[in-house]
Amino acid sequence: MNKYPFPLGRFEKQLDRSTHYPARFGATFFITICCEARIANQLCREDIARVLFETGRCYHDTQKWYLKILLLMPDHLHMLVGIPGNADLANLLRDFKRVTATIARIHWQRNFFDHRLRHDESEAEKFEYIRQNPVRAGLIGAEDEWPYVLLGDG
Repeated sequence: MNKYPFPLGRFEKQLDRSTHYPARFGATFFITICCEARIANQLCREDIARVLFETGRCYHDTQKWYLKILLLMPDHLHMLVGIPGNADLANLLRDFKRVTATIARIHWQRNFFDHRLRHDESEAEKFEYIRQNPVRAGLIGAEDEWPYVLLGDG
């Protein structure tokens, strides 16, 4: 018997993106974007990685975002990016997904996860959390280098 006032079972964490809140200048976001099928290695391939890294670097070079780290896992990616105050994160990521899907035929999930780092959160801790993701997933050993990572300038 369910003792909770809501149905148990699987539910998706979704934020209402119908209202856009522009980020403060210099806001840093931890972002996760997942592939539609979460069972296969879709991203950790040299040809796909090249497209994702070139697009990420292009967005950095054109100041759409300030890339700190972009790390690919077999069925999702993690990013730590700073965005300018006038940027709309939802539109920015929608465009990134559209471009990479068109070029590399990646089937992305419709939404994404984002978390804006607050003033008391450590960017270095989030960076290291992303770096250790392949180790936690058992894809590499603690001393191994993960080949599917793009580091930003700073």
